[in-house]
Amino acid sequence: MPLLPQQLHPCSLVLPLISRKRVISSSYYYCAGANNTDHLVEMRRCSVQPSTSDFALKKGSAALTNACPRPAPPQPPLRRGAALALRMRRPPPLSAPSAPGRTEAGRDPGAAARTARLRPLRPPSSGPAPPWRRRSEAAILWRCAVGGAGLGAQRGPGAVSLRSHPLSRAEPSMAQCVSRVELSVSCQRLLDRDVGSKSDPLCVLLQDVGGRQWAELDRTERIKNCQNPEFSKKLVVDYYFEKVQKLKFGVYDIDNKSPDLNDDDYLGGIECTLGQVVSSSVFTRPLELKEGKPAGKGTITISAEEIKDTRVVYLEIEARNLDKKDFLGKSDPFLELYKQGDAGMWQLVYRSEVIKNNLNPCWRKFSVPLQTFCGADFNKPIKVQCADHDSDGSHDLIGIFETNLAQLQKAGDGSPVEYECIHPEKKQKKKSYKNSGIIRIKSCKIETDYSFLDYIMGGCQINFTVGIDFTGSNGDPKSPDSLHYISPDGINEYLIAIWSVGSVVQDYDTDKLFPAFGFGAQVPPSWQVSHEFALNFNPSNPYCQGIQGIVDAYRQILPQIRLYGPTNFSPIINHVARFAAHSAQQGTASQYFILLIITDGEITDLDQTRQAIVNASKLPMSIIIVGVGEADFKAMEFLDGDNGILKSLTGEPAARDIVQFVPFQRFKNAPREALSQMVLAEVPKQLVSYYKLQGWPPVKLLETKKM
Repeated sequence: MPLLPQQLHPCSLVLPLISRKRVISSSYYYCAGANNTDHLVEMRRCSVQPSTSDFALKKGSAALTNACPRPAPPQPPLRRGAALALRMRRPPPLSAPSAPGRTEAGRDPGAAARTARLRPLRPPSSGPAPPWRRRSEAAILWRCAVGGAGLGAQRGPGAVSLRSHPLSRAEPSMAQCVSRVELSVSCQRLLDRDVGSKSDPLCVLLQDVGGRQWAELDRTERIKNCQNPEFSKKLVVDYYFEKVQKLKFGVYDIDNKSPDLNDDDYLGGIECTLGQVVSSSVFTRPLELKEGKPAGKGTITISAEEIKDTRVVYLEIEARNLDKKDFLGKSDPFLELYKQGDAGMWQLVYRSEVIKNNLNPCWRKFSVPLQTFCGADFNKPIKVQCADHDSDGSHDLIGIFETNLAQLQKAGDGSPVEYECIHPEKKQKKKSYKNSGIIRIKSCKIETDYSFLDYIMGGCQINFTVGIDFTGSNGDPKSPDSLHYISPDGINEYLIAIWSVGSVVQDYDTDKLFPAFGFGAQVPPSWQVSHEFALNFNPSNPYCQGIQGIVDAYRQILPQIRLYGPTNFSPIINHVARFAAHSAQQGTASQYFILLIITDGEITDLDQTRQAIVNASKLPMSIIIVGVGEADFKAMEFLDGDNGILKSLTGEPAARDIVQFVPFQRFKNAPREALSQMVLAEVPKQLVSYYKLQGWPPVKLLETKKM
């Protein structure tokens, strides 16, 4: 419907840059829709303005309606190339953008110096050719896209997938991730599904990734015996101004330790958009068991806060001489930390574990994002509450004290900061009352928590290897029933999977040269079974040019080999792991390796593969497995580790979750984007978890510190 002139109000919308110091401001016309939705129509006028958060403007959209500034005076439009250069904090191009996928000498004055620093790693003198090549840093230009994942036991931040701009590899996309938002969730009057006790609720956040396919982004902790939970675990999601991000919040009564929710009672949920949440100071909705059927009187309340700071507060806390609260025992103490909000209300930011039957507890070291902890205000009041845990949820207060981060920071280097734990009622009633124990802050440190983009833009190179299953369980390629049978229209399930996944995977690779291997076939001239043969029969140079190169090599090699077996994953995993280990010896966040395996799922070396994955979990490496066909993929799901930490045959646990399994059949009729996002959902989190485990900052940051 066309907009009438009287509906339009000129206003200015400011979009933040990556640096948050300079932004590109486009003039828009604001239209208040009939259903209170906001419409912004760009009028293509650009200027440089002081940074203002897009998220904050969304919060204040009602104010914009009544207080729109006058239009800025006419200015010459900022060329697209210059605008993008500003966003990347690089000098503007000296000429018009070159053809897609190409860069020009002289366009970036710093490119030569950066390229000179990227000297290739030298692989070991013996052994197979490396499945990687050094990439040109100048060509890694990323675009945020919210990804989804069944995070299972991993309850960390929502994963993201990344794509380069489809038109040019020489410039970044305009569709940048605007902000990261953390969502605080609480529920009221939940249904009681447990007999003899109350429900044990947990909230799961999912996002529509296309075609009504919902992918899990994050989940809260489980709270026992509580019908009015306030979850301390924040749900983190990337916010895009230009996207309608459909979210689903589901509340479940958890009765077992499995992260699988199929056996748990559903207490209700809601569907909404992220825009609705961030534009409301407090977003409250009634819970529904299904559309139109309320979940009793249950409600869910969500509040959003932009994450503006990547620093993290690390705390170690212990106590001594706490009051005894249990009749037949001591106390089961736990801590809750609250920050004071703008309206004076206390908001929960962290809840510790419970230490059973102990009056001198020492809680595990924990971390809270600085923004969550105190809004980056070091003088904001912080309340620490110590209580005795009761299984029925009626916890007994031991005592409280108030402080702030500035005071907490005085702890460290063997000099703890002590606070008296005071019970207000006891202090008021008894003149002889001193305290209910002493809380000691052993250490308080603030460190920077780097993101996936921090590492990528800091110079980390992503290296991909592709492995294809050529075992006999796929069937005779000449038979129409075979997964390797190429139909008259030139496709099969392997090719569809290669194209679907590869079309996104190639955007992780700057020069689109993919080392591509096969396994499980008899290869000429000796016709011995090989589990890591190059698709182009060139072991010293196994690279294929782009996804089409992999497809061409696949079609050419299929009639030249004999499908055989067994289906062994461990050789190709160990193959890539050797080079990941060599790269890790540098001690910098400069190289990360990703192995993509496409298989029919009937693995025969499960024990060896478990050991190979456990070993690889200590290296800068991730493994993506795409299952084709209709085989039983329970072994693949086991390797994924979403139902528990993967362990080797000897019981050694994986250092971190590095495997993502996706069955192709589940997405066969879904949009390609749904499969792509699921495939790449966990990669950013896995990369960050490795470098965080090693304590390695981004390369460029490290170089800056050395200068």
